[in-house]
Amino acid sequence: PDMHIATLNDKGKLEVELVVERGRGYVPAVQNRASGAEIGRIPVDSIYSPVLKVTYKVDATRVEQRTDFDKLILDVETKSSINPRDALASAGKTLVELFGLARELNVEAEGIEIGPSPAEADHIASFALPIDDLDLTVRSYNCLKREGVHTVGELVSRTESDLLDIRNFGQKSIDEVKVKLHQLGLSLKDSPASFDPSEVAGYDVATGTWSNDGSYDDQDYAETEQL
Repeated sequence: PDMHIATLNDKGKLEVELVVERGRGYVPAVQNRASGAEIGRIPVDSIYSPVLKVTYKVDATRVEQRTDFDKLILDVETKSSINPRDALASAGKTLVELFGLARELNVEAEGIEIGPSPAEADHIASFALPIDDLDLTVRSYNCLKREGVHTVGELVSRTESDLLDIRNFGQKSIDEVKVKLHQLGLSLKDSPASFDPSEVAGYDVATGTWSNDGSYDDQDYAETEQL
């Protein structure tokens, strides 16, 4: 709320639409730049970490008659989404896992693969795909484009509830998106892994087509308009 965005004179007017997303760690602006984004969209760096500040100092301390011990004092400041104790506990757990790898350096490592697995690599590649490649109906495609969803990675970061909040994006569009993502081995955020396309009304798994039951008409499949 204290971020300085612009300075206007008496005749100036400013209309800004901000996009707020969930994430992890730090993401530079160059990675937030979506391909084919409309003119005027300005990507910025994203800092998702709930930890605002950490300082430490080491003081001498006494244990019984000995005075050659050290005491570590940590000052952790966080956002309201997590308290300092939980943040420190999470960091400690991560350190234990990382140092656990070093413990095995004197023996031959077995079954350890460096880098993403082939399946993970496929998923990472799929995240960069534009939603144009999903071959969505024009209705679903245009709704997502207007909402600023341009890639598969941006799409899978949304929940069903997020998509239902989009104007004109109903349950039939949700089903269509879930089927398309399932074909890539992906799913919407927080969606159950047990999704079965054969249970979607009007969708023929064998042919990969929708039945002509009124769910989608010719207009839905018309050429996608340029946004």
